[in-house]
This record gives sequence, C-alpha cells and structure tokens, in this order.
Amino acid sequence: MLPFWLSIAALSLVQGATVAAPSQRALAALGGLRSRWWAAIPPASVLVFVLFGRLAARPSAQALTYLALLAVPLLAALALAWFAWERSPARPALALLVVPLFALAWVDRSGLAGEGAAVALSALSCVTLGVLLAAVTPARWLVAGIVLMAIADTALVVSDLLQRPNDVLNATRPAAGLPRLQSASFGSAVMGYGDLFVAGLLGGLLAAERDRARQWRSALLVAGLALGFDLLFFAVRELPATVPVAIATVLVWVLPRVRGGHGVRGGHGAHITGRSPLRTRTSSSPPASSSTS
Repeated sequence: MLPFWLSIAALSLVQGATVAAPSQRALAALGGLRSRWWAAIPPASVLVFVLFGRLAARPSAQALTYLALLAVPLLAALALAWFAWERSPARPALALLVVPLFALAWVDRSGLAGEGAAVALSALSCVTLGVLLAAVTPARWLVAGIVLMAIADTALVVSDLLQRPNDVLNATRPAAGLPRLQSASFGSAVMGYGDLFVAGLLGGLLAAERDRARQWRSALLVAGLALGFDLLFFAVRELPATVPVAIATVLVWVLPRVRGGHGVRGGHGAHITGRSPLRTRTSSSPPASSSTS
C-alpha cells in the first residue's frame, strides 16, 4: 500500500491539475440559463449530501454510487472532447480515451493504475461541470458559492457530521466489481468528489477570463496550499479539502478586485481511506481524514 503522505500528496496535485485543465468555451446556447442562483449548487451539494446521508445512509450511498458510475464517464468524455485544454482538430476523438480509462479502473480496481484511472475520470468530469457552471453563473456569485462551500464543509467536519455519511459512501461498491467513481481513492488516501468539483469550479471561473498564464499560476497555488494543508494530518484526523481551493479563490480573484487590480469578465475532504469528501488513509492505526462530499 502506498504510504499515506504520498497518496494524499498525489490527490492534492490532482486538485491543482483540475484547476489548470478547463479551457474557455463560448457556450451561447446556455446564455438564457444564466442566473446567480446556480451559485447555490456548491454549498447545497455538501448540505444535501449530509442531510440525505444521515436520513437514509445506505440507499443514498447506493444512489450516488450508480449516479457517478453513469455520469462521470460521460462528463469526462465531454471534457476530453471540448472542455479541457485547448482546441485541436483531433479533440473529439480524445473522448474515446474514456473507454480504456474505465476498463483499467474496472480490471485493476484495487491497484494504483486502476485507482489512478478512476481519479482521472472523476477529475475530468469535474472539469466539465466547472466550465458549464461558470458559463451560467455570474463570476462574483460563483466565487461566493466556492467560499460558502468551503465554510459549510469546514463546519460539518468540525461538528463531525460528515463522518458517518462518508464512511457509508466509501464502503458502497457497484455490482460486478465496477469501479467506484463517487470519490477519488488513491493508495491509502481518499478525497471526496466535492473536493475535485470545487477545483473544477475555480478552473472554469478562471478559464472564462482567457488568461491561461493566470490560470496556471492559480493551479500551482492550489496545489501548494493543498500540500501545505496536508501537513495538518499530523495533528488531526479529518480536514475539509475544499479550504485550499477557497483560499486560492480569495487570493487570485477577490483580493485583486478589492485592490483595484486585475478583474474578471462576466458577471462556484479529502480524508483518509474510508471517508468520502475527506482525505483518508488506511492503516493499522486510527485513520486520519479530510473532507467534502
């Protein structure tokens, strides 16, 4: 089993890569859907997960597991074909890469290669969600949604309300040994799908500015903050992994505007193995973990 510190570091780097991956896309067809109310999705996703997870833990976990099994590969294919990186004539054909990634995640579901393929699918699906949500949400409201999601995640981790739903979700597996795509598991660490989702939101927000250099700097900032945040696992068992992304959002989007600097055009835990929205590790000693649903 890969050591926890390497496992969680790898997932933190994936968070940064998820910020860097989205590309700017003109989605005129979605113009009529533009509304500030879409910004409620990020914080609501955490609260709804906990609410239903505590009321009907097992059925909710099964529903999320099969929803992820169907939606994640489709969203990942859209990212490869249109929403990730820059445009090229061969881009639509890249969507076919989802097939070998899914197959590898299925046949090697307990190995690092299979886990890496599953994490890649989850991260790519979050790229698509980030671009789409950024296209229909005014920028300042999306920023508020990202920050509120981190606040809600932190409050639920501190109050230990995420622990039980995360445990149930991480223990749920689809039939026939199909890959688990409802969270990002790698080695001895687990990061919740919401932790990648919030990174995709920041990436989509920055991609809309058409400033790739700034987006790459922000991705490196998220990765650095996440790696530094991981050091807290020496002292605590769970951490809200949405926090590094929220801090980066404030640093790269809010502060420049407050200071009258670069603006944005346009008006969104990981735990140690065994928890979902958190980062988690599996070992003979009590696991540590971080959070987000």
